[in-house]
Amino acid sequence: MNVISGAAADLSSELFAKISSYRHKVFVETLQWKLETKDGAELDQFDHADTIYVVAQDKHGEINGCARLLPTSQPYLLSEVFPQLLKGAAPPCTSEVWELSRFAAVDFSKKNDSPLGQVSASNGYQLLQASIDCAARRGAKHLITVSPIGIERWLQRGGFKAHRSGPPMLIDGHRIFACLIDV
Repeated sequence: MNVISGAAADLSSELFAKISSYRHKVFVETLQWKLETKDGAELDQFDHADTIYVVAQDKHGEINGCARLLPTSQPYLLSEVFPQLLKGAAPPCTSEVWELSRFAAVDFSKKNDSPLGQVSASNGYQLLQASIDCAARRGAKHLITVSPIGIERWLQRGGFKAHRSGPPMLIDGHRIFACLIDV
């Protein structure tokens, strides 16, 4: 697995197009999230020139994982879209807490009967560690996420220190929660 990280402005337009296409395939086509898309690309208001991306590629240059990092000192998904997950607490707003979002480790080159059978725990753990390292180099002490409840156990199995920032809630038919991960 080859990992590349950097701000959107620093990535090639070809790689950025692959990232948005991969995200569309994972989040819209596979997970059936109701997101606004255009021409098979998934991007939102949090994708801008200084957004940091962590991208995993296989030996052929195909993306098999991605993550988006934003400092909480600027607008981010949890603060703007899901603040209710913090049960009344103020969303973090500091350069020491970064949001991890649009995290996926699905290898579509693997042949499997189920699209989610293409998820690799090993690749996911490597991608998460690369994301943590990337955020740490930028001053982060914690990552905060909006995650499905099953991620909690996955993080524990991977040896990551994480805890809830509020109780899980049912939103659009999915049980999700805000999770703080130690960097």
